[in-house]
Amino acid sequence: MQRIYTADQLRNTLKAQHSIAFVPTMGNLHDGHIALVSLAKQHAKCVVASIFVNPLQFGPNEDFASYPRTLEADCKRLEEAGADIVFIPSVTEMYPDFDGQQLNQSMTISAPPIATELCGASRPGHFSGVATVVMKLFNLVMPQVAVFGKKDFQQVFVIKELVRQFNLPIQIIAGDTVRETSGLAMSSRNGYLTPAQKAEAAQLHQCLVSIVNQIQQGNINFAGLTQSAAQTLTQKGWLVDYISVRAADTLLPATNQDKQLVVLIAAKLGNTRLIDNIDFCAK
Repeated sequence: MQRIYTADQLRNTLKAQHSIAFVPTMGNLHDGHIALVSLAKQHAKCVVASIFVNPLQFGPNEDFASYPRTLEADCKRLEEAGADIVFIPSVTEMYPDFDGQQLNQSMTISAPPIATELCGASRPGHFSGVATVVMKLFNLVMPQVAVFGKKDFQQVFVIKELVRQFNLPIQIIAGDTVRETSGLAMSSRNGYLTPAQKAEAAQLHQCLVSIVNQIQQGNINFAGLTQSAAQTLTQKGWLVDYISVRAADTLLPATNQDKQLVVLIAAKLGNTRLIDNIDFCAK
């Protein structure tokens, strides 16, 4: 596996490739990321992964500085998984106007309106930062296929919309969420949890499963279901950001006529914010 650090080197290396699948990451890789690499290998001859902790998608009081960086372990896992290239740019390589303290945000991409809801409501500017770095990476890698994890369901939706609006010739593939045996969705931020908190964190998935089961049994009082679930989690010590039932194809609030649904949740356990979702077909 080849490690590449600059845009020029990446372009020169990839210019002879005509079948590229791309897996962008922020590093601190877990089995969920590796599953995305395996999925990418099914769709192209050359698999490119990137490791870049993108400052533009972190808010002022979020964990950019402390976000876990485990480069050597990540590269070993990517090589074992069969990635061909890993792109590891610096902040100044991705954002030439970065002055060491702040970014010039005049060249950011506006995310679609849905980006101000759900995670976007509590993380203003987050999806604009995501859209900007993904567009930059797409322009550098120029893949035919890009693979993202369904755990960040809203992010996948925003990126698909980015591809649609800018007429990019890229197929977006969403890989299924990989879970611990407890049901907890694998996430780089799970490393912030104490062992006791990690055991409690499985409640997030249990909450989603309960809502899905009730909807499939005919309960279409979505507001009542989500309010009840939020109350239960709050009583157990969680700080709930949102629980919402949405139409999977639009991310708009679900109606009784919608059949393809997704239940999304974001909540804090201690200082750690976790997200999860289940997409399903209502009966």
